[in-house]
Amino acid sequence: MPEKIYFCNFRTKMNGAPLTAKLHNLMAKAGFETLDLRDKFVAVKMHFGELGNLAFLRPNYAKVVIDFVKQRGGKPFLTDCNTLYPGYRKNALEHLETADLNGFTPLTTGCHVIIADGLKGDDDVDLPVPNGIHFKTAKIGRAVSDADVIITLNHFKGHELAGMGGAIKNLAMGCASRAGKMAMHSDGKPEIDRDRCVGCKMCLRQCANNALKFDAAAKKMSIDQSVCLGCGRCISGCPMDAIHASWGQSENILDEKMAEYAAAVLNGKPNFHISLICDVSPNCDCHEENDAPIIPDIGMLAGFDPVALDVACCDLCNRMPRLQGSWMDDCPQGNDVFDDAHKNTHWRVTVDHALKIGLGTDQYELVKLDK
Repeated sequence: MPEKIYFCNFRTKMNGAPLTAKLHNLMAKAGFETLDLRDKFVAVKMHFGELGNLAFLRPNYAKVVIDFVKQRGGKPFLTDCNTLYPGYRKNALEHLETADLNGFTPLTTGCHVIIADGLKGDDDVDLPVPNGIHFKTAKIGRAVSDADVIITLNHFKGHELAGMGGAIKNLAMGCASRAGKMAMHSDGKPEIDRDRCVGCKMCLRQCANNALKFDAAAKKMSIDQSVCLGCGRCISGCPMDAIHASWGQSENILDEKMAEYAAAVLNGKPNFHISLICDVSPNCDCHEENDAPIIPDIGMLAGFDPVALDVACCDLCNRMPRLQGSWMDDCPQGNDVFDDAHKNTHWRVTVDHALKIGLGTDQYELVKLDK
């Protein structure tokens, strides 16, 4: 049987119900009330946005989820793990400050923020990976591991390495400790096209591991592959497009590893997933900037299967026109907006591996709540 994924658009009537009420109704119709949350610790996993980025989901949406959890007798907390790259979320203190500055406070959301992998990103638990091929265990932030119920609130968008960022990526990369993130990234490392490199050193700001070296004589950058962790942040930091990943199997492996980490997070736990397709930037909200949306806003989706949810989101996105004046102006015009946005990414790899290990299904029935 196909999995039911519930959908509503962002349209509201004059003096009608606001979007927050529509989200609550969507969750209710999708079966949220069937979850046993009484006296349970409920982790609501979302992205708080890097400082400077404005595409992340507003805290108003988080409050809807938190309030619903409380109504069901649960003990909710918002959570994310520290980043592998420098930025403003590489340790819990800066991460909490960033969340605060971006509007995620107890006053605005109704609950506390807990950085799941601790002060320095090393507070993790090895959780088993059901049917894992690349991993037998995954290093997951302790607070996520300790939670009784997992809910994801996802900003659905593009991604420079995974193709698309939805529920699976939010669970996998977002719930992994820094060591877990390194384990997922470790098979692919970027390379520099020295003919394109102008020696501006902009990429240095993105490297947390001193892998980037400047050749003063040649005025070119190089990468020490023995030090590089393969996180890929330098790729987006280069204004000349001189840095690219070593494409091929390594990127596919990264996508497969994310499916396995997501499976580890959800293994044996009640879970529910919500995705909002709005401000669809071509890259992750981990960037301190966000590009213009590449397609129009679509709506909100919810369901119990993260795989079916991600596939439904991708299908809806691929039915939309591409916005002029966006990243897509310089991209090929193929059949898939995310594959076209980053020509060496194929989001379907993550989905296919998720199916292989039993994380979910790609067969879904879209239940539209709007008249």
